Amino acid sequence: MTSDAHSDASSAAAFDRLLDEAAATPTDGWDFSWFDGRATEARPSWGYQRAMGARMADAVASLDIQTGGGEVLAGVPVRPALSVATEAWPPNVAKATALLHPLGTVVVAAPEDPPLPFADGAFDLVVSRHPVTPHFAEIARVLTPGGTYFAQHVGPASVFELVEYFLGPQPEETRDNRHPERERAAAEAAGLEVVELRTERLRMEFHDVGAVAYFLRKVIWMVPGFTVAAYRPRLRELHELIAAKGPFVAHSSRTLVEARKPA
Repeated sequence: MTSDAHSDASSAAAFDRLLDEAAATPTDGWDFSWFDGRATEARPSWGYQRAMGARMADAVASLDIQTGGGEVLAGVPVRPALSVATEAWPPNVAKATALLHPLGTVVVAAPEDPPLPFADGAFDLVVSRHPVTPHFAEIARVLTPGGTYFAQHVGPASVFELVEYFLGPQPEETRDNRHPERERAAAEAAGLEVVELRTERLRMEFHDVGAVAYFLRKVIWMVPGFTVAAYRPRLRELHELIAAKGPFVAHSSRTLVEARKPA
């Protein structure tokens, strides 16, 4: 076997191993420790979990919408006496329940779309980290007068370098559908006063194709219908690109939202 043939065989074996591992790893919860050493993402300057914790310490009743596996809420040092979280995906409901119940938080299985299964004015603090869609009218309904919505949303054109690598150029409407000014307008239309709204773009690096495949399996809305089998040829091209030029670089987009229901 020539050295080139040996190199090709070694690369093919590494590619298969990386994809097999990415395809076999469970995707429940929002624990991203699997990416350690394989992918990196800069964090927003505002420190969402820390800032959320400060608001939790002063709240009477809180609701965490779309909690995932409960990891972010579990990291808050003090929760109010009444602490509730919702989640739609059954594997995450089970994971969040196991994590949050011992901490005194009730986990409610609830769909992502309205209505929330709570009475009007039930919570003085509603939080969410990366909701699929922020339903501001429903958030306003469950907030007490003077209550606060504090959240970190996915911003416009987040990780679009990766999206467009697999799907090709996206229309401007798609790139802008999480624009912060649109979210401001939606919050204000629901009767909320926007106190703070800011967006940051943050560097991401994927060091191997397995990290890319697992990311797209976990964050399913990036490339709808993504499977390792369906995108294997494109993944092989990406594997070779990373081997030749280094990490695949993309940029996430994050928006901090704080809004208040008028007293």
